[in-house]
Amino acid sequence: MPTEQSLLDATRVVVDIQRQRGIDLPTDGELYRFDPNHPDTNGMIDYFIRPLSGIRSEVGRQEWHEFRQMQTMSFRAKPAGVVEKALGEGSLNLVSDCERAVDTAGKNIKFTVTSPYMLARTLLDKHYGDFDALLTALSTVLAAQVQELDCACLQIDEANIPGNPQDAPRAADAINTVLDAFQGEKAVHFCFGNYGGQVIQKGTWKGLIDFLNTLRCDHLVLELQHRPDADLEALKAVTSEIVLGIGVIDVKVNPIEMPDDVAFSIEKAEKMLGAGRIGWVHPDCGFWMLQRSVVDRKIEALVQGRDKYLGLA
Repeated sequence: MPTEQSLLDATRVVVDIQRQRGIDLPTDGELYRFDPNHPDTNGMIDYFIRPLSGIRSEVGRQEWHEFRQMQTMSFRAKPAGVVEKALGEGSLNLVSDCERAVDTAGKNIKFTVTSPYMLARTLLDKHYGDFDALLTALSTVLAAQVQELDCACLQIDEANIPGNPQDAPRAADAINTVLDAFQGEKAVHFCFGNYGGQVIQKGTWKGLIDFLNTLRCDHLVLELQHRPDADLEALKAVTSEIVLGIGVIDVKVNPIEMPDDVAFSIEKAEKMLGAGRIGWVHPDCGFWMLQRSVVDRKIEALVQGRDKYLGLA
């Protein structure tokens, strides 16, 4: 089992590799969530849910059945927990997690937190009796934690709403509650799922424009490389008050993009969206499904393609 020191060393390596390749705003690879019992998924859901007070993690057969009947998540048959009492932060300590990453890698990192909407969708509620009340409680708990984070950027990750646009208003309210509590650069990442190279959620960016425009963030981090061209065109309607981050590296396939391909993707996007609209280029989502050798080369292609487009290479 990894020791605390080996986890710190791994975090340092992950961040240094990104910086050596030329990444401007690295992450810790979400190693702060590392769980030896679930080493691959890195706890996008369970890491946040299990420590909270008011939630029971042990789930019985009947509760499995109830959750399946809700049909809130087609890719998850078991709830992450059962809400039995009012939610509290319990032993969740994102402040300590962020401090450890900053102490190891410096303040100029992006710290990622799963959206309260996505977390709420994984729960079987036996207490509130109202999804909006549950969502408010979750967002309040997360907001209290992120207001103390001392890093350059907070990114909220949401991979469920693209397939459930009818819930956009309630999701926006919850996400904004968390964003408003943070004092640095605020980003929101959206994708259509990243499991085994499969697209989990159905939907388009066109159906989410009003939702995106209500977010009180500084920039968006959007899946686009694995999406149809119509999705790129739809983003012209995003308010100019929000900087666009576009995915130019496909994380669902193994072939390595060439720098020319990345440069072309950036050029095509800027022609479509307008000069100055794109502030960030990045992978569509996390690299956790790909082999390390593939990931390293995709990161290199990302930076080299960016530099080629900017005339720096």
